[in-house]
Amino acid sequence: MTGGSGLARQTTSKRILITGLSTDWGGRVAQMLERNPEVETVIGLDRRPPKVELQRTEFVEVADSHSLIRRIVEAAEIDTVVDTRLVVDGAVTSPRLAHENNVIGTMNVLAACAGIRKLVFKSSAHYYGVEQDDPAFFTEDMGRSHPPRTRLEKDIHEAESAVADFRERNPDTIVTVLRFANGLGPGRRTSNTRLLDLPAIPAILGFDPRYQFIHDEDMANALEHAVRHDIDGVFNAAADGVLALSEVAGLLGKRLLPVLAPWGTALGAAALRRAGVPLTPENLRMLRFGRALDNRRLKATGFRYRYTTRETVLKLREHQRLASLMQGSGEGYRYERQLEDFLRYSPSVRATNAAPRLPENIAAGGRESAAEVSGPRIAPASSSTQAVSRSKPVSRARSKPAPSAPSPRSAPSRPSAPSPRSAPSPRSAPSPRSAPSPRSAPSPPSPPGYAELDSEEI
Repeated sequence: MTGGSGLARQTTSKRILITGLSTDWGGRVAQMLERNPEVETVIGLDRRPPKVELQRTEFVEVADSHSLIRRIVEAAEIDTVVDTRLVVDGAVTSPRLAHENNVIGTMNVLAACAGIRKLVFKSSAHYYGVEQDDPAFFTEDMGRSHPPRTRLEKDIHEAESAVADFRERNPDTIVTVLRFANGLGPGRRTSNTRLLDLPAIPAILGFDPRYQFIHDEDMANALEHAVRHDIDGVFNAAADGVLALSEVAGLLGKRLLPVLAPWGTALGAAALRRAGVPLTPENLRMLRFGRALDNRRLKATGFRYRYTTRETVLKLREHQRLASLMQGSGEGYRYERQLEDFLRYSPSVRATNAAPRLPENIAAGGRESAAEVSGPRIAPASSSTQAVSRSKPVSRARSKPAPSAPSPRSAPSRPSAPSPRSAPSPRSAPSPRSAPSPRSAPSPPSPPGYAELDSEEI
């Protein structure tokens, strides 16, 4: 799957599902899509709560099970899935968990996406690997010249192979794969940013590799661009410009420290790891050879990068200089389900005190908001899942109870038989209209919808 379109055309994606909502990219893309009035529904899935504040995105805590995800896709009539779960940093988890997420999890998501209109898959430049005989710039049509060297590279290659197979089995589905370069941004903690945060940047003696970065904002914008436009194929996402590692150190105001020997590098790296220096197998190969991507295909679709590689490094330096001052600025955002429900739906919260009003989610098959439609919104999942962010709950306290039938004691006593003269005329007989209307009878409770399910019911 290496083809790509030219000038992109505007999308008709309306009902969007984001997997990996707790990741930086999943949360940022959800925030962008929330502000788009043409998007009817935004639903996010993850095992952990989101890290950014969301207003109309419905969060469902669910495992990467294709049957559970498929039920949500069908019930909400999802037409676009954005998969942002891929782990691209070997320092954040173990190799076993990374394999389960990147390979097994991707296969489960793809199994649930059969028949959708569009799939956007976030991948990594680790797909190309890092070798001595690499080209100056990798294009999307180039494959690997050598087998994967690390377990993470192998997982990413297998995940993309599964996406390519999905595209062949679903020719009517638009499949967009974005291969991102190393990302940098304020507040983001990866093995690369931790390496660049050191007082002196370690290097391999005799090597000054090329580095190419992409700013966090450009990464989120590229994902949102792929949702808004119909671009089919594989696209490299990397900022303009390439810097040598010595130039990166100079822009950060730091020294380059060649403490690793060109032979036996793994032994020296193990000693640095014990000293707290984050060095993954992917970092070591980048410190030796470096890598750069050709980004012209994505720009041909109309996408524009906000930052170059040099500007991205300068932004990181600005954040590093202010980091010590911002440490005591207060606690960051933390998701709390009860608090989110209160701020969204409580009548006690004034509109002026609440967050800016955004377009409401639209129920499947209609223009009314999901909060105004009775009945289930999303099929209840198994007990292993939990609905954390819900549609507007139905207020039962406000509903007027049906009038109860009068007790026998309160019924009027039967009068004595009147004389013929005092007999009431037929007109004084109670009219049938005075009988209780059938509408006043209590209706049977409707089945619980997605908005009313508690954690034990999901």
